[in-house]
Amino acid sequence: MTNTVDAPIVHNTTSARERELRHALADGTLTEIEVAWSDPFGHAQGKRIPASQFLNRALGSGFAFCEASLGWNTDGTVIDSLDITSWANGFPDVFAVPDLATYRPLPWRPRVGHVISDIVAHDRTPSLLDPRAVLRKVLARLASLGYSAKIGVEFELYLLNADGSSFQDDIHAYSLENANALDPLLSDLYETLSAFTRLEGIQTEYGPGQIETNLVYTDALEAADDAVRLKYAAKEVARKHGKIASFMPKPFTEHSGSSQHLHISLWRDGQPAFAPDDGAENPITLNAIAGLLEHLPSITLFGAHSVNAYRRFVPDSFAPATVTWSRDNRSAAVRSLVEADPTATRIELRSGASDANPYWLIASALAGVIAGLEAKSTPPPAEGGNLYTKGVPLPESLGVALELATRDDTIAEILGADSVRDFAALARSEWVEYSNEVSDWERRRYLALS
Repeated sequence: MTNTVDAPIVHNTTSARERELRHALADGTLTEIEVAWSDPFGHAQGKRIPASQFLNRALGSGFAFCEASLGWNTDGTVIDSLDITSWANGFPDVFAVPDLATYRPLPWRPRVGHVISDIVAHDRTPSLLDPRAVLRKVLARLASLGYSAKIGVEFELYLLNADGSSFQDDIHAYSLENANALDPLLSDLYETLSAFTRLEGIQTEYGPGQIETNLVYTDALEAADDAVRLKYAAKEVARKHGKIASFMPKPFTEHSGSSQHLHISLWRDGQPAFAPDDGAENPITLNAIAGLLEHLPSITLFGAHSVNAYRRFVPDSFAPATVTWSRDNRSAAVRSLVEADPTATRIELRSGASDANPYWLIASALAGVIAGLEAKSTPPPAEGGNLYTKGVPLPESLGVALELATRDDTIAEILGADSVRDFAALARSEWVEYSNEVSDWERRRYLALS
């Protein structure tokens, strides 16, 4: 039987997005709905449903699909060693229950809507394999402490030829000239993301064809929904132009890696809980920073589930390499941003990789924050200067990250021990595949010289 979390899904039934969807269904504007969800590693999954059939099923049992699709790794290999689902329970149906408040018109196919779903089992409780359910669980724990969270997500990605090669040579970040050279693809991407997400902006980054996309700072669940839409849309826009949008964290040895940074703040009763105290971090902010630092080695897995993600953690790369925090310092893993405007004061977690599932990344970051709040932890003093040579190193590989993640009982309890165990099993399958493969580098280095 599928293991589940306790609380049933409750959706907002009065949102403006739901009213827009119902109106478009009633007047025939929509002919099809994409019912979407994410697998554990953040791939866009779903079904195309005729508009005439959508609402009755969405408000009823939902849309059935095989639970095995929540238990496979990067290349779609089903992993039978999971505790939550396996051949032992026959890979039963689970059900996608659309959250009607997430409705968006699909920009690249006229008269089609897109709705993000929660995943429930036969007993209507959320599946522990659903990344969105993991984030909901963490947000409920945060709410029990009196807080809500707002998140701003930054994505870096590469726009590449269909064979994975660069079609641009320059690496000047923030270059409008480079941005123009990426047209018409970049303009199409900008327009699509503006229609499909809460896009704040796009700029070129420090790699050939690399860009950064910034999403508007908003409630944590909505931020995660926007992030999964962004990945889906970017891949589709690039495909239409005969290119690929790659979220591989380190596609080129000699060039910059791609991250997924989180800007995090807490709120209580509509007021910013991170409001500065005499121009510095207040006690709540320090608790949050302390929790992130204490548990960063063990939550790294959830923002870096691929072998390639650990290529980023090197000195002088603009990615962090050590467990450190500082005030507005991009060599730190946790960057504190104390602003004159209390509503803009926040902390930034810089360890996440571009290929991470946004639900898992945000959930694990907030789990660290919650751990710090509940323990009333205090961080060490903030450090300045080049922090690449200071502090405990971040996990050096996926194998190390797996060991650390599965030993942190505090984080497992907040995220859900069953969910953590099976996510780790999926990531471990990536590590095993990598470890068993003899690479070209090994043959070049050892074949004739051994």
